Amino acid sequence: MRIVVTGATGNIGTGVVAALDADPQVEAVVGLARRPAAGVVTADVERDDLVPLFRGADAVVHLAWLFQPTRRPERTWRANVLGSLRVFDAVATAGVPKLVYSSSVGAYSPREDDDPVTEDWPTHGWPGAAYTREKSYLERYLDAFEQRHPELAVVRMRPGFVFQRAAATEQRRLFAGPFLPGSLVRPGLLPVVPDVPGLRVQVVHTADLADAVRRAVTRPVRGAFNIATGPVVDPRFLAGLLHARPVPVPVAVVRAAVDAAWRLHAVPASPGLFDAVMRLPLLDTTRAQAELDWQPRHDAAATLTEFLSGLRSGAGADTAPLAPDRHRLHEISTGIGRRP
Repeated sequence: MRIVVTGATGNIGTGVVAALDADPQVEAVVGLARRPAAGVVTADVERDDLVPLFRGADAVVHLAWLFQPTRRPERTWRANVLGSLRVFDAVATAGVPKLVYSSSVGAYSPREDDDPVTEDWPTHGWPGAAYTREKSYLERYLDAFEQRHPELAVVRMRPGFVFQRAAATEQRRLFAGPFLPGSLVRPGLLPVVPDVPGLRVQVVHTADLADAVRRAVTRPVRGAFNIATGPVVDPRFLAGLLHARPVPVPVAVVRAAVDAAWRLHAVPASPGLFDAVMRLPLLDTTRAQAELDWQPRHDAAATLTEFLSGLRSGAGADTAPLAPDRHRLHEISTGIGRRP
């Protein structure tokens, strides 16, 4: 099999490329990335001709996604929505038999209770955040796309929050900004964690999501798959990992703080994204377990412990999206700032 992966140098992309490379059924993996990197083809889904790159592939895995700048939704719309439409259409034009697209829990409509939702839950997203609007729009487009191309097997992966050690610095930059010291997340150092009513999410380790993608590529499946591990992560769970005390804080207070920080340009994550997170449903992963024979190897505690360790050490990888901060690169090369 020859597999093409867009967004090959990001958090999910690096994991997927590694998983496919290790599969004996896969003869070649062609990674595409917007910025030059070793071992990948430089291609921008917004503007480059993708059809020649896709021709002869047995599957295209579409992972390319731009999270920032959240203050310019027209920019992320061009990259994420219009770029994805170009990918989907190029897959059809090139005659690729399978498309595996990384959607998200964020595509789902707001929850009504804590019962986990299956893949037939509506995917209308939350209108107040660019990320959820974009993910929801692409779900609608794929609905029509599949009707036009019944010969093409379309798989939609809908994971929870995806973490690994190597992505810690990137995700801090994307969502918390430069003012969150990694040392704050050392167990025992942070005395309290805000216990926000109704805040709970599901996570999955990058390697486990990558394994699910690999199985979706190599098996005769189509449709959507929820991907997440347990247990559910809430403020009390996080407080336990950090050896901190959960302190009740009203949702309105946290939302106002996020809004103020956003307006002051202190954090890149918008208050609309906080609103969306508060409304996410929980995921039922039965279909992935049954049809992909998938089981996560990392539970939520192991996944978050690894991620928090990466935050403390400024961890990253040797790709542009995952690169550590520049001062951390200096520390790593000289040994300055290392802890036993």
